[in-house]
Amino acid sequence: MKKTTILIIEDNEDIRESTAEILELADYEVLQAKNGRIGVEMATTHLPDLILCDIMMPELDGYGVLYLLNKNAATAATPFIFLTAKAERIDMRKGMEMGADDYLTKPFDDVELLNAIESRLNKKGKQEQFYSQSLDKLSHLLSGTSGIEELQKVIADRKVRNVKKRQVIYYDGDMVSGIYLVLTGKVKTLKLSEDGRELLTGIYTADQYFGIPALLSHEPYAETAEALEDTTICLLPKEMVEELLDKYPDVARQFIQILSNDLLDKEEQLLQLAYHSVRKRMAEVLIRLCKQEKEAAVSNLKVSRDNLAAMAGMATETVSRILSDFKDEAIIERKGSQIIILDEQKLRNMKN
Repeated sequence: MKKTTILIIEDNEDIRESTAEILELADYEVLQAKNGRIGVEMATTHLPDLILCDIMMPELDGYGVLYLLNKNAATAATPFIFLTAKAERIDMRKGMEMGADDYLTKPFDDVELLNAIESRLNKKGKQEQFYSQSLDKLSHLLSGTSGIEELQKVIADRKVRNVKKRQVIYYDGDMVSGIYLVLTGKVKTLKLSEDGRELLTGIYTADQYFGIPALLSHEPYAETAEALEDTTICLLPKEMVEELLDKYPDVARQFIQILSNDLLDKEEQLLQLAYHSVRKRMAEVLIRLCKQEKEAAVSNLKVSRDNLAAMAGMATETVSRILSDFKDEAIIERKGSQIIILDEQKLRNMKN
C-alpha cells in the first residue's frame, strides 16, 4: 500500500529535519525543500498528499508558494498547512483568504502536528462528496455548453474551505481574490453604517455564488462577507474566472444573469426600506427568507433578531415587538431562535 506523502518546505534546517523525523516515525513518506522555489518544483513534480510550508523564507515566501500552487490545477486541491512563528491575526487572515487549510504556530509538539495533518487529510476525503452534490445541482441550473462544463471542471479542481460561524471571509475594501461558491451552510454580506449598524445586502446558501460584482467591476469588495453558520465554500480565483469569461461567452452570460438577479433583489430591498412600514418590511423579509429556503407554506426559519434587524433596516427592539405582534396574530410561532411561519398569505397581504 502506497504511503501518504508529505512535502515540508522550510528554510530552517533544524525545524525541517525534526518535523521530517516525526512524520517518518508516523509512517509518512516525507519530501523536504529548503526554500519556496524548490518547494514549488517538488510539489509539481511529486504531487504530495499534503504540504507543510513556512511563511518567511528566502527566494519565495509561503504566500508566493501557495499562490503558484493554487494556479496549477494539479496542485490546487492539495491540503496546505502554514508553519509560522508569527501568530498575528493579519497573517492568518491573509493565508486563509488565499486558500490555506490550517496554521501551526512554531514551536509545535508532535501531537499538534499529527492531529493537524490527520484532520486535513480526513477532510480532503470528504471533498468529493461536497463537489458531486454541488455539481449535480449546478447541472440542472446551467446549460451543457463547453464553457459551463469548463466552469464545472474548475470548481471540481478547487479545494473546499471550511468556515466557522461568524468567521469573516472578506472585508469591505479588500482586494478581490475571486468569487465564492457556497457548498453547504449560509453566508451573509453586509454594509456597516457610520454609527456601526449592520445592513444585510444578501444571504447566500448552497450552490449560490457571491463576490461577483466586485470581480466584474475590477473594484475592491464593496461589502463584508461572513458565515452565518458553519459553512463550506469554494474560492474560484480571479485569474481563473477572468480567463473563463474571456474564453466562453456562455459562462459570462451566466454570471451576468446572476448579477442581474442580485441587482433586482437589492432594488426591491431599497424600495421596501424607503416606502414600507416596519410591519410590512418585516413581513417582506420573512417571505424572502422562506423563498430562499425553498420551504413549503409552513416554514421553519432559523435567524437571529440582529440579522432580521439588519435585513429590515430597523432596531432589534422593533424586531422583537413586531415578531410578538405577529405571534399574537397567529401569523408565526417562535421556538428559541426558530421562526415557524403559520400563515404565509397573511404576510404577503400585510398592509403598508
